[in-house]
Amino acid sequence: MNDFHQLAIVALLGLATTASSLLGAAIGLYVPISKRPLACLLAFAAGALISALAIELAYEGALSLHHQGYDARAAWAFVSTGFAVGAVIYYSASLFLERRGAAVRYGTQFREYALTRKQQDIDARIKLLATSDLMRHLPAEQIERLLSCIHDRHLKKGEILFRAGDPGDALYIVGRGKVEVLSDGSRDAQIPGDAIAVLGAGHAFGEMSLLSGDPRSATIRAVEDTDLLKIDKSVFDRLIATDSQLADAVKRVSHRRAIDNLSAGATGAAQWAKIASGSLDHLTRHETGKMLTEAGDGAGMAIVLGNILDTIPGCLVIGAKFTALGNLSLTLMLGMFLGGIPEAAASASMLTKAGYRPAAIFGLWSTVLVAGVVAAVAGKALIGSSDALAAIFAQALAGGAVLALVAHAMIPVALEEGGSLVVLPTVAGFLFALYLALSESFV
Repeated sequence: MNDFHQLAIVALLGLATTASSLLGAAIGLYVPISKRPLACLLAFAAGALISALAIELAYEGALSLHHQGYDARAAWAFVSTGFAVGAVIYYSASLFLERRGAAVRYGTQFREYALTRKQQDIDARIKLLATSDLMRHLPAEQIERLLSCIHDRHLKKGEILFRAGDPGDALYIVGRGKVEVLSDGSRDAQIPGDAIAVLGAGHAFGEMSLLSGDPRSATIRAVEDTDLLKIDKSVFDRLIATDSQLADAVKRVSHRRAIDNLSAGATGAAQWAKIASGSLDHLTRHETGKMLTEAGDGAGMAIVLGNILDTIPGCLVIGAKFTALGNLSLTLMLGMFLGGIPEAAASASMLTKAGYRPAAIFGLWSTVLVAGVVAAVAGKALIGSSDALAAIFAQALAGGAVLALVAHAMIPVALEEGGSLVVLPTVAGFLFALYLALSESFV
């Protein structure tokens, strides 16, 4: 069999191995199948891949090194280094892409991404509250309950938040940007030079009408694009009625509007962060939906690269180990093919929630087929089945990346969708792949 025919065959093998991704996407979009069977199939594929990596790559690579004069310890160190480097490269690249939107492909990765985002948002909010003229008076014990009552409000430059004479509906804290306080004579907010104060990050306002029940005494207009934290009147009234410390703090701020003399270095911020971390235990449906839409917006290229990243290592090995039709990496091909179905199904479901249309989802997953063909051909052409040290190390490196994929995506998704039941098909997949490997070796 000449080189061209071998390259053509490995290209078809790469295509066949990855074709299941489109089948999985179709299932996720159109077939109302239970998640548990798909999770069990994914777990079975994960077990098969683990077995293939242990026998076809790790053990056979070490055995090849032994035949070249390496002892057990040196062979283990060589193969282990390749696996470790491959795992680090895959994991680092995966995290990089997930931060840019690829996390929306899988529920588990998106949840990790969303929790990290929420932690960052809360950290930023904690720092803001620690310098707020209102909240810095409160002890740390009050923060956890208060954070859950705060909502976001965005103002564009020049936008009016409320006018003098309007009923008081909420207390506000400037998160980012600036607002100006316009006197009662500028209710139309069009008369220049009538600002009596400018409020920046950390400044609270709007509490006076909430305390007195009188209409707003001034007009608030955004000087620039501004993010506000909002506490509705009903929540404010309840907090004031049940929390004497907050009530005292609000009265002090209301009676003493020396906003420009705030201290920017309030103490106890670390304790506040510790108390507030309890709000990270769960993500509300609103938070999840908002982050899902934000993460998926414009993330098409990151998703494509993420799919390709998951495909290349396994197909590289398939191409590299091919010598003849009777010497296929069946366990590796089986694991990747079966794993592609539930992976793509779960991804299609997540991408639909993120606002992607079916045509776009099929387009994103079709890149896997192209990547599979190219990677298989590259594996055969560049790595081959040589016993050279570079080829053995390259195969170990690819194997480490596949193992990282199993641990990072396949097993977590299987557990998420199928629960602890998936341990059984995982073991079954491992044993089945072991049987295939032994059958080939004992002939």
